[in-house]
Amino acid sequence: MVGEVIAERYELEVLVEHGGMSSVYRGYDRMLERNVALKVLHPQFRDDTEYVERFRREARAVAQLSHPHIVTVIDRGVSDGHQYIVFEFVAGENLKQMIERTGPLPVRRVVELAIQIADALAFAHAHGIVHRDVKPQNVLIDGSGEAKVTDFGIARTLDVERGVTQTGTVLGTSNYLSPEQAEGAPVTPATDVYSLGVVLYELLTGDVPFRGDNLVVVAMKHVTEDPPDVAELRPDLPPRLAQAVRHALEKQPDQRFPSMDAFATELRRCLEELGDFDDDRTLVRGTPAVRAVRAVRKPRRRSGRFPVLLALAGLVVVAVVVGVALSLGGSGIVHRHHTGGGASSSAQLSGVGNYDPDGSPDTHASTAAAATDGNPSTDWYTQTYFSPQFGGLKSGLGLVLDAGKTAKLSTLTVDTPTPGFTAVVRAGNSPSGPFSDDSSPQTVGPATTFALRGMSARYYVVWITRLPGGGKAEISEVKGS
Repeated sequence: MVGEVIAERYELEVLVEHGGMSSVYRGYDRMLERNVALKVLHPQFRDDTEYVERFRREARAVAQLSHPHIVTVIDRGVSDGHQYIVFEFVAGENLKQMIERTGPLPVRRVVELAIQIADALAFAHAHGIVHRDVKPQNVLIDGSGEAKVTDFGIARTLDVERGVTQTGTVLGTSNYLSPEQAEGAPVTPATDVYSLGVVLYELLTGDVPFRGDNLVVVAMKHVTEDPPDVAELRPDLPPRLAQAVRHALEKQPDQRFPSMDAFATELRRCLEELGDFDDDRTLVRGTPAVRAVRAVRKPRRRSGRFPVLLALAGLVVVAVVVGVALSLGGSGIVHRHHTGGGASSSAQLSGVGNYDPDGSPDTHASTAAAATDGNPSTDWYTQTYFSPQFGGLKSGLGLVLDAGKTAKLSTLTVDTPTPGFTAVVRAGNSPSGPFSDDSSPQTVGPATTFALRGMSARYYVVWITRLPGGGKAEISEVKGS
């Protein structure tokens, strides 16, 4: 319980996580006067020899693993019947929390993190230990933005003849479960290769490859179904990296990378080949609560990377330009189309909230001002939904913009770090609607200009009807003229 002192030394300060087998606390080491993390086995398991041995095995396993990307074990023991393990304290968030907060990460950042995780797991494999539960929740991001693998609670030593967990028992988290784990077959280092492949897939797309109504359904999909093509969900993905993800997710262990070292080597080659392909960065600020902030996106010229899009009914052709280096959001080439008559007027737009008329309200309306603050490293963003159709919860979601007075804008330019969503600009005289279409719908690229029809209105809405792969849209800047 919070407030207790373990072994007359470790004070339990905050409950961080309550799991099925144990709880994790932020604690304070009174002897060395520093913060630590304590994992304490639940009381109901303290007389269960299987759970106690598994808990002890985690401490023994991780104590062998002194690596910069593995959380360090400091101490372990028993106090008043409580089995506990003391770890270094990592001030920050786990990778799952980061994904839920930001959605898909920039390609370069994904590869950098994946290399760190792969190096940690390769080190564990070299010491005869398979993690068996590789997932974003078990990767912590420290104050300098580095990844640290934790929770070897169900790790398996490769050279045991008779371990605590026998063949036929499924352990692991179903979303990241390898086919052989789902079938109860023996685990090997290839098991961690597969699970890291799923993590890589989620970092790139914002979602796991398989979902289902229950754990068994998801586990069987890992055995029988091919995952959706990561390159289709993330169109800006370099072909070599997309192939690396596919290779890691092969159903048969012997068809994956031959080792975690080989996987790490291929990821390094992917990073080298990125070059100027993707200049996105995730800046991690070393504060007690680590916040990842997307840096300025600088699209670079790549022939054929984003196709020219035809607007509906052939009224306007918009060339989505990726070839212009943008310092603060930039603009696209647009064939302007005016049908409203009269002179257009410019306005200073302010993001004021969401237009969310149906379904469960999206919880990120408070980020609206970030889309008009002149800082392309801050975003308005939606929740992450299970599908591009908002998980069936709603027909669309809009960013509401206030022009400050009645205006007749001719264009609206949207910059986004999550290209691929479909949107239309709507206009009206109240922030809560009703709104009428003021443009044709378009698929939004990194910088897309909508040609407006010239309606007179004070409020404009970027109305999103389909999300990009990964189920989340972000808008870094909106400008009107």
